[in-house]
Amino acid sequence: MAVNDDVKFGRNVKIFHPHLVNLYGCTIGDDTKIGTFVEIQKNVVVGSRCKISSHSFLCEGVMIEDEVFIGHGVMFTNDLYPRATNEDGSLQTDADWHVIQTRVKRRASIGSNATILPGVTIGEKAIVGAGAVVTNDVPDRAIVVGVPARVIGDVGDRNSQVEMTVSSCS
Repeated sequence: MAVNDDVKFGRNVKIFHPHLVNLYGCTIGDDTKIGTFVEIQKNVVVGSRCKISSHSFLCEGVMIEDEVFIGHGVMFTNDLYPRATNEDGSLQTDADWHVIQTRVKRRASIGSNATILPGVTIGEKAIVGAGAVVTNDVPDRAIVVGVPARVIGDVGDRNSQVEMTVSSCS
């Protein structure tokens, strides 16, 4: 594991155990914290004042805005139909597929072990519950849970199940 020379860091970025992360070709904003066993691939942008918890995977095509929380073991994907080989049996290369972009807007929170499919946008201040599988866009301020993730409330509604949705060991 390594932090490559091609990573662009903002000010005061904190990486817990730098020898136990894999960062390459990405951009990390000011005051962001990155946990142990995190991988962030090329062309990923992570905003300022974010927290990326341990064991999370941010693949190419992911854009994280400012002040986003990513829980433990969150997995992003960037291909709806992944294959190792082409129809003729030859190994696929970068030329054989295209990255599908995913965006997480400002102040959103994604709970532990959530899976985010490619091409979705998670809205500003939205909360994705632990273990959810996000297959569609999440509106601003929505609380989503389940497989597939569905809206169960709004972060502005104190009667919502906010306490039950995001699991974190901060």
